[in-house]
Amino acid sequence: MTEEKGLVRAPGRITQEQYRFLEGLVEQGRFGSVSEAVRAAINRLNVTSPQTGGSFMIGEALVGEGDEVAHIDLLIGDKQGPVGLSFANSLSNLSAGHTPLLAVIRPNLPPKPHTVIVPKVTIKNMEDAGKIFGPAQFAVAKAVADAVEDGIVPKEVVDDWVVIASVFIHPKAKDERKIYHYNYSATKLALSRALQSYPPLEKIMYDKDRARHPLMGFRAPRLWRPPYIQIALDNPNIEMIKRVITVIPKNDSILLEAGTPLIKRYGVGVIRELREASRDSFIIADLKTMDVGKVEVDMAFDETADAVCCAGVASKETIDEFVYEARRLGVYSFVDMMEVGDPLAKLKGLEKLPDVVILHRSIDVEQRGGEPKWGYIGDIREAFKDKRLLIAVAGGIRPDTAKIAIDAGADILIVGRYITQSRDVERSVEEFLPYLQGDIDLFRVHIE
Repeated sequence: MTEEKGLVRAPGRITQEQYRFLEGLVEQGRFGSVSEAVRAAINRLNVTSPQTGGSFMIGEALVGEGDEVAHIDLLIGDKQGPVGLSFANSLSNLSAGHTPLLAVIRPNLPPKPHTVIVPKVTIKNMEDAGKIFGPAQFAVAKAVADAVEDGIVPKEVVDDWVVIASVFIHPKAKDERKIYHYNYSATKLALSRALQSYPPLEKIMYDKDRARHPLMGFRAPRLWRPPYIQIALDNPNIEMIKRVITVIPKNDSILLEAGTPLIKRYGVGVIRELREASRDSFIIADLKTMDVGKVEVDMAFDETADAVCCAGVASKETIDEFVYEARRLGVYSFVDMMEVGDPLAKLKGLEKLPDVVILHRSIDVEQRGGEPKWGYIGDIREAFKDKRLLIAVAGGIRPDTAKIAIDAGADILIVGRYITQSRDVERSVEEFLPYLQGDIDLFRVHIE
């Protein structure tokens, strides 16, 4: 990387790559510190950039536990840019219960860069005000000052930049030492993250489907780590299905399907009943939509389905509407190719690919000795090798054929009667688990 490229890239924003580059310049003796190198970059941008001061940096951090937990959102940037304008507006446009205040280490001693605190939670009484104007105000101010001393914020910019910190203080917080302790750490961490453009995109892509929000009482599963086993709950007896669900092992690689017969008997509301019985599961509504694709996606979505299944023999127009609506609502679209003569040609004729294509041998065909359609897997993979498309197989899947299907390229194994009609459901499910990857939580590593 050249010096020109290293200094000019991403005006007002320091990426990890740029930070390492600036460290290299310091090691070469061209600057006395990283802060000096940053200042040189900023000065260069002030001369060359047509929109001086327009960039800003964003930081966030949650630290602590209990009622005293601290959550800081902050902006840091030039006084001449949007952060500076917002800083001035916050001190001149007050709102009841959310009055902004300058951070001070003690009265008459603010840190630099000057920092304004915006309370997230409505201040309803003097007790609430005391937490903000006491330990929280001191914590934020001290963290900003220490961040400058530690080189997190370049000393050369303290008179040019300002900080806006949005601070969360729970109304039930009591321990002032913890309020200070957690908010100090959260503010300093948020500043560090802002100056380093944390998180890198690679971390977001890696963690987005592994993470679980601490304030959310359920998981929002996504299909990103095949292979999976999809249990088709086809028996039109909801009480029996609920009993089956209670003994299915908890595993991130197990999906539940509200089967067509079950939905036909009880209506789409049965999806919500399955959700109540297994709230963290990924649930597919097998509607086998033949017409009005948009309408049926909406119906399943309203009942909390994670995915909806359309019949592959439906018209191109219906499938296109179906896939469009699923994408719009953020649910997965499955297209079942049962009785479709050429699944590959059908897929090629669509405006947008579904998320999952099912190569399905029906029960009636299976009982008459019909062959599965696994042979299309390779053709579909080759035709759409640059696309994100999962392939599911259904029809006669058992433990002895599971590995064959996976080796052939299947991402999802759809299993019905072998599990749901078993005398020992748990054992039947466990027979498939060796072919899956195991629970995601086992591989989760905390590196913050």
